[in-house]
Amino acid sequence: MVDPDDPALDSLLNYLKRTRGFDFTGYKRASLARRVDRRLTDIGVALEQYEDYLEAQPDEVVALLNTILINVTSFFRDAAVWRYLAADAIPALLKERDPDEPIRVWSAGCSSGEEAYSLAILLAEALGEKEFRRRVKIFATDIDEDALATARAGTYSSKAVEPIEAGLRAKYFESAGDDRFVFRPDLRRNIIFGIHDLVRHAPISRIDLIACRNVLMYLNLETQERVLDHLRFALQDDGILVLGKAELMMRHPGIFVLVDLRQRVFRKNLNGPAAGAGRAAPPAALASDATPEWSTVWPSVFETGGAAAIVLGTDLQTIGINRMARELFGLTASDVGRPFQDLDVSYTPIELRSQIERAFATGAPVWLHDVEVLRKGQLLVLEVSVEPMLDAGGGPEGCAIVFSDRTRERELADELEHARQELETANEELQSAHEELETSNEELRSTVEELETTNEELQASNEELETVNEELQSTNAEVQTVNDELARRTEEASIAGAYLQSIVTSMRSAVVVLDRALSVRLWSRAAEEFWGLREHETVGRAFFDLEIGLPVDDLRASIRLCIEGAVEERITLDAVDRRGRKFECFITVSALKDLEGDLSGAVLVMEVPQPVTP
Repeated sequence: MVDPDDPALDSLLNYLKRTRGFDFTGYKRASLARRVDRRLTDIGVALEQYEDYLEAQPDEVVALLNTILINVTSFFRDAAVWRYLAADAIPALLKERDPDEPIRVWSAGCSSGEEAYSLAILLAEALGEKEFRRRVKIFATDIDEDALATARAGTYSSKAVEPIEAGLRAKYFESAGDDRFVFRPDLRRNIIFGIHDLVRHAPISRIDLIACRNVLMYLNLETQERVLDHLRFALQDDGILVLGKAELMMRHPGIFVLVDLRQRVFRKNLNGPAAGAGRAAPPAALASDATPEWSTVWPSVFETGGAAAIVLGTDLQTIGINRMARELFGLTASDVGRPFQDLDVSYTPIELRSQIERAFATGAPVWLHDVEVLRKGQLLVLEVSVEPMLDAGGGPEGCAIVFSDRTRERELADELEHARQELETANEELQSAHEELETSNEELRSTVEELETTNEELQASNEELETVNEELQSTNAEVQTVNDELARRTEEASIAGAYLQSIVTSMRSAVVVLDRALSVRLWSRAAEEFWGLREHETVGRAFFDLEIGLPVDDLRASIRLCIEGAVEERITLDAVDRRGRKFECFITVSALKDLEGDLSGAVLVMEVPQPVTP
């Protein structure tokens, strides 16, 4: 068995990071050790010799990564979660959006794509196919390039699509022969697959729904917190997060608010601390881990604390009431040990039992602001926090209810607001009077100046009008000449453009025109049919940012040479068409010149190959 602390394991992980870009430092060491040991057992190699084995057998790296990453997925995996999304979560999300507002979805850790396509089916059913194509964008990311290649193709065996209800399967999949099915290309264009490391890479922003299922369970606590921080940043304020069945976030309270415990659905906690923010340990945790000296001091600290506090156990028995709480709510030392529900403070001045249940369910503090209570003829304003206490294993240990007096803060805030309003009123009146005086003075001065200059302006105007009339007559003649020439050139350009458009449309080869900034200026119909991207999806975008089945980066040097030196090149590249078929693509890169003969861009002619068997 591989020891998680073995230096040879560290060396192996550094090798994978250095040679393949996979950083597993955030994964749970024990899990990594078990998976590496499983692979070593299968091939009969010792850990110390494994790096040499990987150098000699490159294909073994793929097998090792598949063992570590555990790409286990299926369409509509955990059917109850998908039923909840279809019946409750997605309709509620769409109801909160304007009809023209885009819907952005992120399948984080999408593996071979089944989860992303399942989300696409649910949203297409909820919106209709036309609205889905217009509004929805699904980002599907993973760190496994081989899994992403399968996802991009969108082709699956008949066994893989069995979990899909027959009607939906017939509606959203087309037969690809050989007992295989491919997801509909017109809807596939709304799904963007890409490499993304949840730990190291910046998150995608403005997401309405994130599905990150069975990813956190493989990460250590520090890395989980970093990933949750990224997911919280990515999510819209009213968006939803769906985790896996084994992921509950008990050790990361306050980042998200639980929506449905059974289905592991969460929303961003807008009132709690941001992810990564530290939270003070509860009294019980302090007492259990404290030194003997601190254990002696702690009761005095709790008793004389600056805020009223009541501590409850997991069975809601009262296990501690400090002096301020006894004075504030008329409690006595004999109330310690009683069920909390038997104390008046449990329901007055505010009902607390439901808030305690909420804190236990979410594992996050519950804050109640501006709670008013009348004591000895004085109205007090309290801020109440219900803090769940967790043991060393992350399980519930009890809760602490803290009542902080905010009366003076409220009084000062009210006084400040009143003073601010009075000051604003006085300032507005003073400003108004000042402006009126300035206006009157300016009007008088302006009137005198206007009378003095009017005569001069009238005389000058007559002279200018005579000059202008002469210039206008000359200008009209020049404009007429220019208009005639412009009309002639426009007609010629229109005829030439029509012929050019007809020629490009009729060509069987795909034609792409780039400007000097390498942005797309023309995308022919053959290019649309071949690469699966329409003209409005490409024109104006950088050519090297397009996600098509052609390795466009391999064209960068040729295009640059063509634009800078008018050199024509013919290149052959391996490519994949929009249906996932592989072929050799023949590309001619030519210079584009303007009417003055200057180099203004490049023309790419891509010859459409004969269909080949995938």
